[in-house]
Amino acid sequence: MGEAAIGGLQVPLRTAAPARWRTATFGLPAPLLVTPLLLFLGVFYAYPVAAMLWRSIATPHFTTAHYAELFSSDIYLLVFWITLRISLVTTIVALMLGYPVAYLLARLPPARANLLLILVLVPFWSSILVRTYAWMVLLGRNGVINQFLLAIGVIQTPLRLLNTTFAVYVAMVHVLLPFMILPLFATLRGIDPALLRAAASLGARPLAAFRQVLLPLSLPGVFAGSLLVFILALGFFITPALVGGPRDLMVAVLIQQQVEILHWPFASALAMVLLIAAMASFALLSKALGVERLFGRT
Repeated sequence: MGEAAIGGLQVPLRTAAPARWRTATFGLPAPLLVTPLLLFLGVFYAYPVAAMLWRSIATPHFTTAHYAELFSSDIYLLVFWITLRISLVTTIVALMLGYPVAYLLARLPPARANLLLILVLVPFWSSILVRTYAWMVLLGRNGVINQFLLAIGVIQTPLRLLNTTFAVYVAMVHVLLPFMILPLFATLRGIDPALLRAAASLGARPLAAFRQVLLPLSLPGVFAGSLLVFILALGFFITPALVGGPRDLMVAVLIQQQVEILHWPFASALAMVLLIAAMASFALLSKALGVERLFGRT
């Protein structure tokens, strides 16, 4: 059974474990500690989702016509494809830009790494709406970028940068990049640099050491950051609505349009399908890697 030393006394582990548990929970029953959280989630999350599901199948009477309309229309399926494509490209670009930054953060001395980490977190200190308007100022026909290119003679007429797919990608990557960098940084910081030195001493070139040592060990951070960015991108509304064009219509914008015309049941059906898509993305990644490794735990 084994014993544990508590206060100089040898106490059986079967007795010590409940004592430690009572100390950790301040003597309160464990269910009582999670009750406030469960009530909060039930009132502000579970009930709205259940009401949305009910509205999608029971308004004006019990029917699945709204889902049938969604999956039988090429237009709505195209909107879902556009949403998935934009979310996937945004995730890939954020990973390509965020991995070198996270690696640099993990290898810098703590003082310099903390300073750079503050710069990474700066976007969190302003709202998404403000950041999106900033990109509108930069990418507009008379914006900063076009004026600069005209001034140096690179172009003769302003480029159409705003209300394009390119503008959507740029603005969404800017907003979501910190969500990619932070999980990568947490994972890369836990990798011993001696492993890369050992690989180099055995004759591995830098690219081979990255491919065979660093990348496999950093996969939990890659998957966690990609999951965060992809799921957040699926539900983006403000950025594609302001900087995107008609060809960049995403599901969240379509839901808002349906709400404006008071077509609540169909908007609820769209929202439910989008929620299921986000949950399916999480399930696939967690199945492929495991939830514990997905978030960097062993």
